[in-house]
Amino acid sequence: MRYRLTFIAGLALGYVLGTRAGRERYEQLKKSARQFAQNPAVRNSAESAAQSGREFAGKAYHAVSDKVGEKVPASVAERVRSLRERGQGQGTEDDWGTSNT
Repeated sequence: MRYRLTFIAGLALGYVLGTRAGRERYEQLKKSARQFAQNPAVRNSAESAAQSGREFAGKAYHAVSDKVGEKVPASVAERVRSLRERGQGQGTEDDWGTSNT
C-alpha cells in the first residue's frame, strides 16, 4: 500500500511539474488536494490509521523487548516512547496536520 501511495504521489508531482497548463492548473490541483485533505472522512481515516500504527508499534516494541531484553537501542526505545506519548495527548497535531482525537 505504501508503494502505491508513493507512486501516486510521484505521478501527481510529475504531472504538476510537467504540465503545460501553467499556474492556473497548478492552483486548481492545489485547491483540490486541500479540499481532499480537509474532507472529514479522509481526516478520520488518517487519524484512525495513525492511532492503529501507534498501538501496533507499542505492541511490537513490547514483544521485541521481551525477547531481546536490555539490548533494545536507546534510540528505538525513545522513539517508541515519544510515539506513545503523542498518542495519549488528545487534541495535539501530528506530523500530517491531523489531530490525534
